[in-house]
Formats: sequence, C-alpha cells, structure tokens
Amino acid sequence: MSYEVVVVGGGIGGLTTAALLAARGVNVCLFEKESWAGGCAAAEERHGYRFEPGAGLYALWQPGELHERVFAELPVAAPDVRQVSPPYVVRLPDATEVNVGGSDAEFESQLRQAFPECAAAAVAFYREMAPVAAALHRAARRIPDLPHASRLQRIKLAASEPRAAPHILARSSDTAARHLQQTSSRFRRFIDAQLQIFAQCASGECAYLYSAVALCLPRREMYAIRGGGAALADILIESIKSSGGTVRLDTPVLRLACDAGGRAFGVDLLSGEAVTATRAIVSNLTVWDTYGKLVGLNRTPADVRARLKTLRGWGTYLIYVGADEEVCARLSAERVLALTDWQDAGPEFNPEHSLFMFSVAPAWDRRAPSGKRAATISTFTEPEQWFTFHRGETEHEEQDQAALEAWWGRLHAALPELGSGVEVIETATPRTFYERTRRKLGMVGGVGQSLGLFGTNSLAHRTAVPNLYMVGDTTFPGQGVAAVTHSALIVANKIAPPTG
Repeated sequence: MSYEVVVVGGGIGGLTTAALLAARGVNVCLFEKESWAGGCAAAEERHGYRFEPGAGLYALWQPGELHERVFAELPVAAPDVRQVSPPYVVRLPDATEVNVGGSDAEFESQLRQAFPECAAAAVAFYREMAPVAAALHRAARRIPDLPHASRLQRIKLAASEPRAAPHILARSSDTAARHLQQTSSRFRRFIDAQLQIFAQCASGECAYLYSAVALCLPRREMYAIRGGGAALADILIESIKSSGGTVRLDTPVLRLACDAGGRAFGVDLLSGEAVTATRAIVSNLTVWDTYGKLVGLNRTPADVRARLKTLRGWGTYLIYVGADEEVCARLSAERVLALTDWQDAGPEFNPEHSLFMFSVAPAWDRRAPSGKRAATISTFTEPEQWFTFHRGETEHEEQDQAALEAWWGRLHAALPELGSGVEVIETATPRTFYERTRRKLGMVGGVGQSLGLFGTNSLAHRTAVPNLYMVGDTTFPGQGVAAVTHSALIVANKIAPPTG
C-alpha cells in the first residue's frame, strides 16, 4: 500500500497530526499496534468505573486558543469541555493549602497568608513571571515552532514585544531556582511540587522560561473533557476517517524503510506488509523508541545516540480508587496536589516518596457507579526499578503491593478527610504502561524541561533521518495534551502548510 504520509502511533499527538493532514487533503494512514487509540491518555475501565490515567486537567480550550484553532480545520465537533475552578489546590506538609485559581488579587492574598515569611518575594516571583509567560504564549501562537524560528522571525517577534523581549532574552539561561533565592524553603517546595507535575523537574533544573509558562498556565483557566482524553482520541479518529484518512488498529509497525541514501520512504509492518509514504513518515513514539526501535541504533547517528543516553524520564505509579460522593464533597477541590515531606536535607527535590496528585472525575461526567466517583492518585517513580531483579511475575506483584501500602499510608496522612470513604480498584506501574504503549521503561510525561532540553536545545520535530518527523511529549513544547497538540500542529504545518 502507498500513502502520502504514514503516522506511526495513535497517541494524541499522532492522531492530531493525522487529523490535520487528512483535513488538508493529504492521503494519510495512521498505524496503532493496540486495538484502541489514545496512548497514555487511554482510559482504564474496571468494575463500572472509568479512570483517567492522570490529573484530567486540559489547557488552552478557551475561545480563540489552540484547540479551537485546530478543530476549526476538522470536520468534527470538539468534545464537551468545562472549566475547572479551581484547577487544583496545593496542600503542604504543614496542612497549608493554596488555591491556584481565582483573580490575581485573591491569589496574591493567599500567597501572603500561606508564606508570611517571604510574602513580598513570593508575590514578586509570580508578578515577574506573568508578562514573560504571556509574551511567550503570544509568540508561540505567531510561530508555533518557536525554538527553530529563523533569524528574521526572531527579529520581528522582538520588535512586536519591545517591553518583554529584553526580559526574556536576559532570562533565557536561568533556572527557576535563580529567581527563588529571596524566598523561603517552604515557598520553593510549593513551586517544586508544581514544576515536577508540569515540567517533570523541579526548580533547580527547570528552565525559568518554561517554568513561567507552566506555572502561569493554570492561572489562565484549565478544563475537564467529558470522557477524558480517551474521548478526544475517539473524536480525532472520527475526524481522520471523515476526511478520507485511514486508521489501522491492531497493526504493529516493525521498522522504518530507508533507501540507499538513508532517506525514509515507508515502514515495514510486523505482518510482513511493506507500506510506502511518498511525502513523510511521522513517529508518535518517544525519542528513545523512535531511534531505538523504528530507526534502529545502527542507523542512528553517533551524536544522537550519545544524547539519548543522557535523556531521563520519570515513571508513574497510579492508584485508581472509588470514592464516596460525600467524601469528595469534603475536599477543597477536585484535584489536590499534596506534598508530604519538606525534604529539608538539601536543595535537591525528589518526588518519588513525597508528592502525589489526587484527582476526582467531574461530578457532571458520570464515570462511576451510583454514589461513587472515580479518582486517580498519580505519583512519581524511578522506572528502572520496575524492570530489574524480577525473576517472575510474583516479584512484580509484591513490589506493586509494597508501593500500594506505602502510598496508601501517605494518602491518608495527607488527606485525612478521606477516611474510610475510598477503596482501591486497580493500580498501574511503569510495567503496565510499557505493556500498553511499549514506551521505553514505561516512562510517561516526556523529558524534564531543564536548560539542556528547553528552547533551542529542545528535541526537534525533524529527525536525523530525512523524511522522518517526531511528534509527542518528548519533542517541543513538552508534556500534556495541549503541548502534544501544539507539537502536532508544528509537524502538520511542516508537511502540508495550511492554505488559508
């Protein structure tokens, strides 16, 4: 078979790329190895519950924003989304809570009350970030592939942002920690907890410019999707097919096919079928798997292999729980980001045993038996430990049980109002994610947005293999549905720019 574009992988990034290309008249085919699409956004269904494998928070669904612009091109209606207010609260080890929603005045009042020891510095930190984040957001709308903008494009952007541009340039080599020096250790941990969730690294590593966007985005409005990310995946599949594209589930891709000059011209399927792509191949695999599995390390340039060895991602340990309706009503928000340990031993932040997000499905989106709500507890874990020293499945189950017991104790210590009103339905480990997605070591969330991986140092959508592109959370601009949708828009524009 022959198509103009072949997309490998049916995560949200691959689906959005295929949907946009098909809507622009490109003959596209998407291959997904599983019988369902959605990748890491796919739902977990157990005993009448439907769980999201994450916080269920989605950005940039406001009128005129990214998702409205994408769906304006597609022949299908966007999913039902509703604003989440507040997006989440941060609960600290001393039981202090900070609601990240509300007006600027309300938020600053909360900061002063929560951090009296550095109130002025805490408020100044957010005030300094806000115009920087807004300017970067406007720039990314004008030039989606901002890190790889031409010199002329950069000059025009700087001219359009005469007040913000000097501040952005001056901070392009800063970490977030550099701007937290006048704040307390308590406030720094408040920031570390959020950056770990949204940037996959804490303030000591996170690029300041990325931290500005990550911390200000929830202040702009966040949304929930009816049916979660899985519903978005279903709509994108419908769009691809409605535009004349092809979606082939249960169809694993074995390897990339390249000509004698190293240019990619198709893929070989596990079934033995050879598929040709006359314009491009798009990989929705992680950067590790794009090169390690699709391209093959023998065809991967030495400099790329060297960089892959330095890249690090996190695994996640999830606990899916059923919660009584009255228990959920006791919480101050449907999402609580809880820090259980100050980690006073040093400046480095390790989230593995001290940070979790408790996320309850919206009351207006029934995903549980009567009187119950579906909730997901998301934690961080070193992925390697789930793949080593296991002589059999029993040892993995024992490790799973030990992790569950440890986190169950931390959960009730941090959120005592839950009481006996929650019960475990299922768990998911990095092994679970590997078995479902084949992502290396089951790592999710992309790579930490350190200075070495942000901006011009970010992983490009064009790969070292001619005619092969990457889309997804390991490329610019990072993790989350909004980010991978933005990534898809970049790739679609490179292959088939919109004509309107």
